[in-house]
Amino acid sequence: MPATLKFEQVDELRERLSKAQAVFVSEYKGMTVGKITALRAKVRQAGGEMKVAKNTLFKIAMKEAGMTSLPEEAIVGPNIYTIAYGDPVAVAKVLKDFVSEKTNKELEIKAGVLEKARLTSAQVIALADMPSKDVMIGMVVRTIAAPLTGLVTVLSGPIRSLATVLSQIKEQKEKAA
Repeated sequence: MPATLKFEQVDELRERLSKAQAVFVSEYKGMTVGKITALRAKVRQAGGEMKVAKNTLFKIAMKEAGMTSLPEEAIVGPNIYTIAYGDPVAVAKVLKDFVSEKTNKELEIKAGVLEKARLTSAQVIALADMPSKDVMIGMVVRTIAAPLTGLVTVLSGPIRSLATVLSQIKEQKEKAA
C-alpha cells in the first residue's frame, strides 16, 4: 500500500509541474505554522503554490514532467517547493521579500529552475529584483512607440511651420488694411 501512495504523490506532483513556469526550493527549518500559512497565502496571490514533498519523490516528478533537475545539494534537508504557474518573477519577489524580513530567518532560498535553466539562490534573488512581466511589456511597448512618436513629431513640423507662417501673413495683412 505505501508504494501505491508514493506513485499517487509522484503523479500529483508531475501534473502540477507540467503547468509550472518555474520551481524554487527553500529550506524551512523552524518555521511556525502561522508564518508558513501567511507565506503560502502570499505565494498563492502571486500565482504560485507551495508544496512540502519528499525530496526523492519531487526529483522523480520533475524528471517525469521533463523539467531540468535541481542541483543535488539543493534537494537535501526539509525543503518546501514553490511552484510558479504564472509570472515567476512575482513568486520569486514574494519569497525574497519574506526572506529579507528580519523576523523570517528560518526560510533559506536554495535554488530554482526557470523553464530549462537551473538557478542558484543568488540568481533567484536577482530574478526577484527584475520588473514584473506587465512592467516589462510596458517598457517594450514604449521602446517600440518612441521612434513612431518621433516620426510623427518630425512629419508634423513642416505643417506646423506653414500654419505659423500663414497666420503671421494674415496678421500683417490685417495690420496693413
